[in-house]
Amino acid sequence: MNERSSGDDAVGAGAVPSDFYDALPVHAGFEDLADGAAYRPVPDDWFVGTADIVGSTELIAAGRYKVVNTVGAAVISAQINAAGGRRFPFVFGGDGAGFGFGADRLDGARDALARVIGWARREFDIEMRGAIVPVGAIRAAGHELAVARYAPSPGVDYAMFSGGGMVWAEGEMKRGHYRVDAAPEGDYPDLNGLSCRWTPLRSRHGKILSLLAIPRADAPAAAVAEAMRRIIALTVGLERGGHPVPVTGPGFEWPPLGLELEARARRGGGSLMLHKLRLLAETLFALFLFRTGRGVGGFDPGHYVETTSANADFRKFDDGLKMTIDCDAETRDRLEAMLAEAAAKKLLDYGLFEQDEAIMTCIVPSVTSDDHVHFVDGAAGGYTTAALAIKGRD
Repeated sequence: MNERSSGDDAVGAGAVPSDFYDALPVHAGFEDLADGAAYRPVPDDWFVGTADIVGSTELIAAGRYKVVNTVGAAVISAQINAAGGRRFPFVFGGDGAGFGFGADRLDGARDALARVIGWARREFDIEMRGAIVPVGAIRAAGHELAVARYAPSPGVDYAMFSGGGMVWAEGEMKRGHYRVDAAPEGDYPDLNGLSCRWTPLRSRHGKILSLLAIPRADAPAAAVAEAMRRIIALTVGLERGGHPVPVTGPGFEWPPLGLELEARARRGGGSLMLHKLRLLAETLFALFLFRTGRGVGGFDPGHYVETTSANADFRKFDDGLKMTIDCDAETRDRLEAMLAEAAAKKLLDYGLFEQDEAIMTCIVPSVTSDDHVHFVDGAAGGYTTAALAIKGRD
């Protein structure tokens, strides 16, 4: 198993240690995460938060998937800022997010989630569901919640979840249990660092494929792990494992397409026009730096875009395998055949969705450090639409 010990080169360099999660080993090989032995049970006295957008399918059909992604990522951004530098596990799901935290953070995590729910309603007329569920309740219901850490690059690592606990918590949220209500009007989340500036990532090899492979609850764990490893191994033949972000980084145009989204995230009740003007000036200066390659104040534009590509979260385990890959037609057909075979053996359920582009939503605490995170999804429905294909076979 390919792993390294955690330390200051992981997410949140220089952060305050956070007991359980901070002490987990960090895996450098993605294929390792198919094996249940890579995961550690989350402590019983922890909690998980979960949130998603009500009616995301209709919003996608209306062409608002960039907004959907931004609101989903805002859940994580608010939690990072509320955590005050402490590491914690989180996962981005396209139209929502999940995260875990210790009991000492319960009030702060609940408040941050409530503020995002209220912000989404006021800024975008989007309804979000949110819940905070005790890990003890997950286990009492017969499910497990375990987590591992995966480092796609030296500068960042992401949490991987297994055991079915996150799926169960999301189901409880949708049933109205453990509900977190919107914060009062005027209580804005701290979304400092949430960014939506990169241009969409056009497929270079065929299509951007959103893939979900979800283990069935009664399937043998060893057989499921082997099926997951086979799927991952098939993508190894793609350029950089199907990575949709070029090694030289994504594109940057001015004004950026996500300008208004970022202004709505940052303004905190202030003037939208003023924040848009500030961002126009800020992004114009950034364009100058990217085009000229000049650095300033410790910021190296060439290094930054290469790190952005390396850090991108284009594949993950979140109670199943989720991937957003740049895929040719032949590999896509082989993947579907492999998934269909595993489904016929009742090992897993799967969903696939193709589109021409991927999009990236980012959380950048500082442009001079390498711990910025970048969530990748398909640009025309991504994980949310792939999940509908699973529902269609139920």
